[in-house]
Amino acid sequence: MTLPVSSPAVVVHAADDLRIDEVPVRTPEPDEAVVEIVYGGICGSDLHYWRHGAAGESILRAPMVLGHEVVGIVASAATDGSGPGIGTRVAVHPASPAGQGATRYPADRPNLSPGCTYLGSAARSPHTDGAFIRYATLPSRMLRALPDGLGLRTAATAEPASVAWHAVSRAGDVTGRTVLVVGAGPIGALVVAVLKRAGAAEIVVVDLHDHPLTVARALGATRTLSATDTDAIAAVQADAAIESSGNHHGLAGAIRGTTRGGRVVMVGLLPAGDQPVPMSVAVTRELELVGSFRFNDEIDEVIAALADGSLVVDAVITHEYPISEALEAFAMAKDASRSSKVLLRF
Repeated sequence: MTLPVSSPAVVVHAADDLRIDEVPVRTPEPDEAVVEIVYGGICGSDLHYWRHGAAGESILRAPMVLGHEVVGIVASAATDGSGPGIGTRVAVHPASPAGQGATRYPADRPNLSPGCTYLGSAARSPHTDGAFIRYATLPSRMLRALPDGLGLRTAATAEPASVAWHAVSRAGDVTGRTVLVVGAGPIGALVVAVLKRAGAAEIVVVDLHDHPLTVARALGATRTLSATDTDAIAAVQADAAIESSGNHHGLAGAIRGTTRGGRVVMVGLLPAGDQPVPMSVAVTRELELVGSFRFNDEIDEVIAALADGSLVVDAVITHEYPISEALEAFAMAKDASRSSKVLLRF
């Protein structure tokens, strides 16, 4: 097919300045393909760039195309023969791991590489544009062909489900164990789905709002608690906890709700700076506090699990909007009392 010269894209210009702009379709390098994006999931980082002009310490300094949770169809294959061919339905692994020659990191954990770039990230300058664009030019190595029978709408959850899969792996073997999940936003909800597949015996989920707790129950939570019921959270005494709220109150609850010798996985990205949490409890209980950041090749396992039906996630998708209604979609996505994963349809 003849590719268009430009394409509509969701572009953040500054805090509270989100636009649908016509953006040039970048000419692909030999190892790049052009993907016609079909669905894109709105992530918390997309919301932070829109609402605050920053995501953590990544500060927006120029207009940037958002989006990294995308699936679509290859419209133009890489001319060097790498990657899937034209017409292939694909999910996207949005990371480009890279070292920078000074900071050490484990070679088998490229998610920790200090020079890593991510689609739709302002961590570096110039920023790395995302893929909320009708025709996205992407390295062929990012593309994962989807198995027959796995719909694009479900596959749109592959990237955030990979974040959840990585977090659950950081918790260790959860088979037959009690796991506390603090925060039932899209990542927390997907953590529940992954825990169910992994054989957790009891999955206790905490959130401030009723709607995310309803989604969590649909995905496999065996019990839900209000975040305001601190005594009930502390009484859980889980073998492991996964903190996905990104809030110091949530981390405090996860610490208090984990039994002696247990492990707390921190996947929710807390604000920069010191956090007031009960570290004395972590010390006296000999808790293991471990971080969980993005993912590596888990996306391949996630796609396989979505395709064979062992990972059931559809309940996390609560809303879908056309790209022309992106502002409405972002407004819905920021309202945790009414939504979970919100998709844009391109």
